[in-house]
Amino acid sequence: MALDYFYRIYPLFLIAKSIMNQLIECVPNFSEGCDLNIINQIADEIKSVTGVKLLNIDLGKAANRTVYTFVGTPPAVIDAAFLAIKKAGKLIDMSKQKGEHPRIGSTDVCPLIPISGITMEETAEYAKKLGEKVGKELQIPVFLYEAAQTNKNRSNLSIIRIGEYEGMFEKIKLPEWKPDYGPVENSIKSGATVIGARDFLIAYNINLNTSSVEVANAIAGEVRESGHVKREGNTASGKIIRDEKGNPIKIQGTLKSLKAIGWYIKEYNCAQVSMNLTNINITPIHIAFEEVCKKAIEHGVKVTGSELIGLIPLKAMLDAGKYYAEKENLSKNESKQVLIKKAIKSMRLDELSAFDPKKRIVEYLL
Repeated sequence: MALDYFYRIYPLFLIAKSIMNQLIECVPNFSEGCDLNIINQIADEIKSVTGVKLLNIDLGKAANRTVYTFVGTPPAVIDAAFLAIKKAGKLIDMSKQKGEHPRIGSTDVCPLIPISGITMEETAEYAKKLGEKVGKELQIPVFLYEAAQTNKNRSNLSIIRIGEYEGMFEKIKLPEWKPDYGPVENSIKSGATVIGARDFLIAYNINLNTSSVEVANAIAGEVRESGHVKREGNTASGKIIRDEKGNPIKIQGTLKSLKAIGWYIKEYNCAQVSMNLTNINITPIHIAFEEVCKKAIEHGVKVTGSELIGLIPLKAMLDAGKYYAEKENLSKNESKQVLIKKAIKSMRLDELSAFDPKKRIVEYLL
């Protein structure tokens, strides 16, 4: 990512440090979203390390998952991530864990993101160092992903997660799924984990006025870049349509740089299209929202609102505010506060809970 982009995201850090200092972000996802005692103990491990700043904790009860966001110098971030993974392995018992979100271990995934003064390649090397330390010292199987993984057949997180924790006991024995680090045996208590390096992404869920996972999955398949298999009746459960050679016909999704699945969240009594926007310059958050609204209508349902998981850059919110202001023939030159409010209301980011820009926009946390 361009340095000037991160100058806006981390201004206080960049003022305090020289331009050559290295900063990375870490966004580990732990398989616990209900027990505040466990969630707080993991947070305490992160905060105990000098040189890192914990920016956000986002917990989801139905998903039974908590996402932490912290930033700092690479050595400090690695230390904090290791301590958090170690604590999670001790406190979270995967043999008893259940939740809506796919997962393979107590620490499901731990990505590192280059922020300033460091390349993706250098960040990937730090991810490998962390993976090696976790595998060796904690005896947790580690799979590398994205930029840290040289084998592109197993660099995609969703592919690594296939079978989840329960299926990993057999999957890990396959030669093609030997862990990059750690034992070739799934841990009953802590499971396995995925560690890697990637660009900044936005985790974003869109709420539907239905409880149908089938509908949510159908919409997800139509919008995500990887697309979906063509089926009779244009439903997620229809018979697969094949070509003359018997291969399933694949239809590409409408939005680039977007991953999506559908699920039902009992806590909210609604189905959601859950998305990761991996490049908001290609597919901004407001475009994702509008496209899901369009597809929802085609499936006979409506979007009622949305929720952000974790943090979002200020630019993404301002771009959304300008987009909706223009749609209403209003000025795009309004103040930041007005544009942010317009974005929140237009995408209904406050449907499930209050959306406080001071707690959700990266720049406002620094």
